[in-house]
Amino acid sequence: MLEFRDAAVEPLWRGLSFTVQPGEFLAVLGTNGVGKSTLLNVALGNRKLTGGSYRATNRVGFMPQQRMFDPDAPIRARDLVGLSTAHGILRHRRPRRTDVDRALAAVGASGFAKRRVGELSGGQQQLIRQAQALAGDPKLLLCDEPLLSMDLRAQRRTVELLDARRREHGTAVVFVTHGINPILDVTDRVLYLTPHGHCIGTVDEVMTTRTLSELYRTEVKVINVDGKLVVV
Repeated sequence: MLEFRDAAVEPLWRGLSFTVQPGEFLAVLGTNGVGKSTLLNVALGNRKLTGGSYRATNRVGFMPQQRMFDPDAPIRARDLVGLSTAHGILRHRRPRRTDVDRALAAVGASGFAKRRVGELSGGQQQLIRQAQALAGDPKLLLCDEPLLSMDLRAQRRTVELLDARRREHGTAVVFVTHGINPILDVTDRVLYLTPHGHCIGTVDEVMTTRTLSELYRTEVKVINVDGKLVVV
């Protein structure tokens, strides 16, 4: 699905080696500026490594950070999703209607599929981006903080969608986030990036006072409060 071998994007990170298996949910954590989104851009082929190597499946779906579409954008929601399929205009063929309908239905966006994307609310636009990511039947889903600006209900629905996708289809999920609590119950492993290095392992291995203190080279405490992790 996705493999990095002694990979580097200087000066952000180096010596990065890991493999994401089919159906695995990998959370990528760290503060701003440590290269979390850069990692996704490498996997998408949009950023070159300065060292090492990587390989990824060619069936990749991408959920970007939220940003509003142009209010005057004339394209309909379903047409935008259609352009994300492997049968789109770049191959001079119309996208298969069944693929588009399936992706829209999966995220609960069928009801506004014919509306212009610029007219949709922020939450509705996020659903369209989710449908875009699923439309090509991906084997790897790259998610760049997809829960930003969502209310708790929408966050839960998105996490449930991704969890169901990886369990039912064997899709690997790489999920960049600032906070692990919304995905705590579905995360298999954590890749934690800091300016001083990185660590990869299970939640119990990485999200500890000792591990994070070593990564940040200063005292960091991880406290479990009613099943939620608090880092101070």
